[in-house]
Amino acid sequence: MSYEDKIKELKIKLPEAKPPVGNYVATKISGKMLFVSGQISIDESGQLIKGKVGKDLDVETGYNAAKRCALSIIAQVKKACNDDLSKVKSCIKLTGFVNSTDQFTDQPKVINGASDLIAEVFGESGMHTRAAVSTNSLPLGVSVEVDAIFELN
Repeated sequence: MSYEDKIKELKIKLPEAKPPVGNYVATKISGKMLFVSGQISIDESGQLIKGKVGKDLDVETGYNAAKRCALSIIAQVKKACNDDLSKVKSCIKLTGFVNSTDQFTDQPKVINGASDLIAEVFGESGMHTRAAVSTNSLPLGVSVEVDAIFELN
């Protein structure tokens, strides 16, 4: 089954691949590696998912915010591959940042939202290395940001 077919089967609607808001690029291909800049948590209606996990948001809400980041990552990958996801060989690494309180220690459970979605869409090729990092603040007050590295065919 193709990745596009898997997206349809899962009834996933990818968001628009947004252009960067600073002096950087959304994606960069170097050799066979595709680097995706950090994608922030934005809901289905285009609103920022803001707040600190462990204070304003619980783990489940953070998980869903991370899942939204992964949807944006896939949209950026698709755009970088000229709408052809068959160019993806594998996901190499995700780095997830969680805007959380000093006492919050479940960052891995939050970033599982991104990891689970990437693995669901890309199957075995979606299995990746990962870091889940706590931070005291993220751009625009969002709750989660995730970046990615993919290998292309």
